[in-house]
Amino acid sequence: MSTTYAARVAAGALAALLVLAGCSSKAKDDDADKAGAGGVKTGDGISGKTINLGVLTDMTGVYATLGKSVTQAQQLYVKQTNAAGGICGYQLALTVRDHGYDPQKAVSGYTELEPKVLGFAQFIGSPFVAAVKQRVDGQDKGLVLPQAWAASLLGSPYIRVIGSTYDIETINAIDFLVKEKGIKKGDKIGHVYFEGDYGENALAGAKHMAAESGLTVVEQKIKPTDNDMTAQVAALKQAGVKAVVISAGPRQAASLVGVAAAGKFNVPIIGNNSAFAPQLLATQAGPALMNNYYVSSPSLPIGADTPEAKKLVADYQKAYPDDALDNGIVAGWTAASVFGEALKKACESKDLTREGVDKALLTLDSFDNGFGIPQNFTDPKAPSSKQSVILQPDKSVTGGMKVVREAEASQVAEAYTPGA
Repeated sequence: MSTTYAARVAAGALAALLVLAGCSSKAKDDDADKAGAGGVKTGDGISGKTINLGVLTDMTGVYATLGKSVTQAQQLYVKQTNAAGGICGYQLALTVRDHGYDPQKAVSGYTELEPKVLGFAQFIGSPFVAAVKQRVDGQDKGLVLPQAWAASLLGSPYIRVIGSTYDIETINAIDFLVKEKGIKKGDKIGHVYFEGDYGENALAGAKHMAAESGLTVVEQKIKPTDNDMTAQVAALKQAGVKAVVISAGPRQAASLVGVAAAGKFNVPIIGNNSAFAPQLLATQAGPALMNNYYVSSPSLPIGADTPEAKKLVADYQKAYPDDALDNGIVAGWTAASVFGEALKKACESKDLTREGVDKALLTLDSFDNGFGIPQNFTDPKAPSSKQSVILQPDKSVTGGMKVVREAEASQVAEAYTPGA
């Protein structure tokens, strides 16, 4: 979920936008902290008895299905939290903006919401988050929990990646291919990837793991607007690859797997966490996806056999009976829960300013909301986890994904420094 439509062109457009946005950004007066209830300090984003949080999502672009699930899960979290009394005596409120995976809308949405919110419980798109990173770090300092996993976002005390970054996730994916799917030293593996932060960060992981494992990577770079993978499959088949990694969106993954199956190109294919949506199982590509496709995920799936997962499924289905279950729900719920936990810790320290919430997150060293992977936020330079769960599409299970390898970090991933 973190590509650009034309990375270099978009970068120039974003730079121009940021100059304009920076000029109109409101000045900070050291937060002008206010004393709230019980002597708790408050600042930006808190008005009366309400904590305002921002959501910058994609409900009409390349990740529309995911954005809807993430957002609805966060709205459910807010509704349940408020019904239980809120946090620190405050009610939570989300302000949602759909940027449609458009760079201009993403930056203008951030500029609009930033003065009004304490932080962002969601921001889809690594390049868009990167575009405002200088402002977040330099003057705004509001916590951002992106639905994006590019290693370029690491290092900020305010922008905190939840789970393994794309490079680590890809290393774990290839480790699965080597250990479980017979890929061996000397083999070629294909990598179909979006241009931009997402795909190129995943490619860095693929190249690192290939070097460690004696493999050769055959690259196929694509754009988010490229929906037919016929040419890519033909090129990879001709190159003689023994497996394929795809770092793109659900639509591209379905095309890749479907075209490969139709052409009897029977090799295992594995995608990053955003390269699948269970709605694909109802398409012509469904049987092929269930037969030969896998996904490297930062958490257990929505259909996990844990009390927390089962409760979330029941609650979500009650709130949104007409909508499908997918792992975007897990991602949205986890991010909202992490933000909520940081707010609770900040309240205990009597500091609900942006600075207080940022400091509170640094105290969370083993956060686990029942989806299999503890998250450690104490080091801004590191992802909160290096583990991945390997999933396989299966329309017979809740959420359309079953676990084929439990959470683990490969030896190569453990030794790897993201973004290095």
